Amino acid sequence: LSLSLSLSLSLCLSFSPCLPSLRSLQMVLARLSTTTLAPRALVRMQEPPVTPAPVTEAPPAPPAFNVKDLPGISGPLGFFDPLGFSTDASEGKIKFYREVELKHGRVAMLASLGFLVGENFHPLFGGNIDVPSYIAFQETPLQTFWPAVMLAISILEVFSVFSFNSPFGGEPWSIRSDYESGDLGFDPLGLKPTSAAEYKEMATKELNNGRLAMFAIAGMVGQELATGSKLF
Repeated sequence: LSLSLSLSLSLCLSFSPCLPSLRSLQMVLARLSTTTLAPRALVRMQEPPVTPAPVTEAPPAPPAFNVKDLPGISGPLGFFDPLGFSTDASEGKIKFYREVELKHGRVAMLASLGFLVGENFHPLFGGNIDVPSYIAFQETPLQTFWPAVMLAISILEVFSVFSFNSPFGGEPWSIRSDYESGDLGFDPLGLKPTSAAEYKEMATKELNNGRLAMFAIAGMVGQELATGSKLF
C-alpha cells in the first residue's frame, strides 16, 4: 500500500496539472533564500569597523647628563679637574659641587668689592672705623650680635635647602636633577637671558669671575694679615 502511494505521489508530481504553481512557488522561495535571506545573514555576521586609535609620538628623551656640557668650561684650560672630583660622581653630586662653587664665588665677589669700597668709604658707625677690612667687623657693635647675624644668614640658606635631594632613601649632599644651578629666583633686574646659548655664556662669565674673586679675596686677607695695614 505504501509503495503504491509513493508511486502515485511521484506520478502526481510529474504530471499533475497543478504542478506548475507548486514549482513556481518553489522557485520563488529558492530565489528569496539566495538573494535576500543569505545576504541578510551575512550582513548580520559582519562586525562594525574598528577605528584605529590615534598614534601619539612619545616625547624625545632628555640628553644624558655630561659634566663637560656644563657652563664654566673655557680656555685656556678647558675642562679642568686634576683631582678627579667628577670622575665617579653622580649628577646630583656634581650639581652639589657646582652649587658650592657658585655660592663661594658670589660671596668672594661681594667680599672683594667690600674690601675696596670699605677701606676708602666708611661712613657708618660715625665714620671712625678706619682699620684693615679683615678686622673691621670686630670694630663695630655687630660683634656682640653673632646670633642675629647667624639668624639672618640662615634665613637666606633656607631657600637653598629645597634644592637638595631628600636624605631619606636618596643620595646625601646631592642636588635635584631638575634644579638649575644657582637659580634662587632672585633676578630683580631681569638680566637672565631667555636663550640657552646666551644663558650658558653668562653663567660661564659668572663662574670665571667668581673663581678669580676667590683667589683675590684670599690674597687680600693674606696680605693684610701679613702686613697689618690696609690695602687701599
